[in-house]
Amino acid sequence: MAYDIIIKNGRFFDGSGGPSGVRHLGIRDGRVEAISESPLDETGAKDVIDATDRWVMPGFLDNHTHYDAELLAAPGLTESVRHGVTTIVMGSCSLSTVCAAPKDCADLFSRVEALPREHVVAALEQHKTWQTPTEYVRFLEQHHMGPNVAMFLGHSDIRSKVMGLGRSVNERLRPTPEEMKQMEDLLEEALDVGFLGLSTMTNPWDKLDGERYRSSQLPSCYAGWGEYGRLHKILRKRRRILQSAPNITTKVNTVLFALTSAGLFFRRPLKVALITAADTKAYWFIWILATKLAGITNRLLRGNMKWQTVPMPFEVYADGMDLVVFEEFGAGEAALHLADELERNELLKDEAYRRWFRRDYESKFQPRVWHRDFYDAEIVDCPNPKVIGKTFGQVADEQSIHPVDAFLDLVVEHGRKLRWKTTIANHRPEILRKITAHSGVHIGFADSGAHVRNMAFYNFPLHFLRMAKEAQETGEKFMSLEKAVWRLTGEQADWYNVDAGRLAVGRRADVTVVNPAGLNHELGDYHEEPVEMLGGMPRMVRRNDEAVSTVIINGRVAYREGKFSDDYCAQGRWGRLLKAGVADSIDTPLAGGTEMPVKGKAAGAV
Repeated sequence: MAYDIIIKNGRFFDGSGGPSGVRHLGIRDGRVEAISESPLDETGAKDVIDATDRWVMPGFLDNHTHYDAELLAAPGLTESVRHGVTTIVMGSCSLSTVCAAPKDCADLFSRVEALPREHVVAALEQHKTWQTPTEYVRFLEQHHMGPNVAMFLGHSDIRSKVMGLGRSVNERLRPTPEEMKQMEDLLEEALDVGFLGLSTMTNPWDKLDGERYRSSQLPSCYAGWGEYGRLHKILRKRRRILQSAPNITTKVNTVLFALTSAGLFFRRPLKVALITAADTKAYWFIWILATKLAGITNRLLRGNMKWQTVPMPFEVYADGMDLVVFEEFGAGEAALHLADELERNELLKDEAYRRWFRRDYESKFQPRVWHRDFYDAEIVDCPNPKVIGKTFGQVADEQSIHPVDAFLDLVVEHGRKLRWKTTIANHRPEILRKITAHSGVHIGFADSGAHVRNMAFYNFPLHFLRMAKEAQETGEKFMSLEKAVWRLTGEQADWYNVDAGRLAVGRRADVTVVNPAGLNHELGDYHEEPVEMLGGMPRMVRRNDEAVSTVIINGRVAYREGKFSDDYCAQGRWGRLLKAGVADSIDTPLAGGTEMPVKGKAAGAV
């Protein structure tokens, strides 16, 4: 029988971390049919892809996205797929769109993830017909998705559903016994139908949008550890995953997450995925503490805790004051509370407010993530061309004023037309290599689908491959290309317990073909692309179309040489809903319930 697709002459990585080599792949009916050292018979093949001088590997897994609304209105998720991502995980940070009403979901998502609320509401009101995890799964199983999708249930989602949004953000209230039981039942139901686990949030930065409860923290932040513990107990019993964020500013409760993960005495460990391990400019040593804690937790306490980290400089852009880091101190939070630009400008002009902002800016004792250095913040666009290319500190020096005043003056004068950038973390390549090589770290945390004007880490897998390639070329100690591919594919698929990340005979054919010549500095080049579902708002992206030659999802070519297939996400089935512990989303358990079976011939078999 003829193959649907043959990929020939490529350097083949199977996603296991094992040796690579030139192989020929035959794909039929969405599956890998053959992996051969010798050429395959091309007779009758519908498509033959010559991968000479290319790397052929499993599609990448993006472990931290906020595509929950975009998946409804623009299910191709093209900005991820074009970079070789074939599986995404959503429902992170306590946020999902499963149980709460559309407007409640929009209030949960929009300010936290910097998405225009009106468009999030529109997408949810148009598509949301479900109110339970089971109904949501039924919807996704019929939805024409681009990449494969796995998901967490969000704690803020179920807490607001059960308690009502207003009660769920009242710090004086705790769920009644009946409400707690309802949350437990919703979590059990979600796990029954294949959710990966539960996501929670303890970082106080994250605030509600809308007018009803604006600037309240996310509902999950108001829970106590007794409430968390009830839900953790279910996850531990069911061998599922907790995804969360410690208090990123103080970082103290990170120890509680380590103890939660620990397999103490006769208790089994709990998988815990946390954001984020990073080499921040504010605290040069914090990455050491994070990785040491993961090592102690996993080795000495028998835990299973993983930090997520993005393998590239954590560069952020802002339009005026629209940037989440301002939520970490009082003066910034007060400004972001005011959605109306005129009201906000009146506040920014007030001298008492400016004194408050300067105190926060200059404080040496306030915990922080942002370095709070306007000499390290470059203006990239402004109606006043004289300031473009300068830092706010330089502008201040020219005018003999404080950097805070220079910044606020420009924000008042130009509003969101003032665009600037800074790098918060991962600015030292040698330290970034140490972080990304650590066994307690997962490569990811792209926040894909969120912060569309602030950051662009969609192509993070390509940056990681570039790190490995350049280290190999220069002789620097880092990791092999085979291990780097495994870190992006098989390692995470196994840990999240989803059927992805490996190429073997009989497995689903999710394939990315990489052109190593394209793994260069252009991966970091800044571009913008309008997002139709957000009313044409320009999304910040990073693009080098030379880096990825072909992306195949479920045995079908989705993307090739800079263009998507005409029928991509329009006809037939592309991505699948991937359920925890289930092979290819059918009722076949994965081997042992924890790791992927490698079916058929091993990589390299003829």
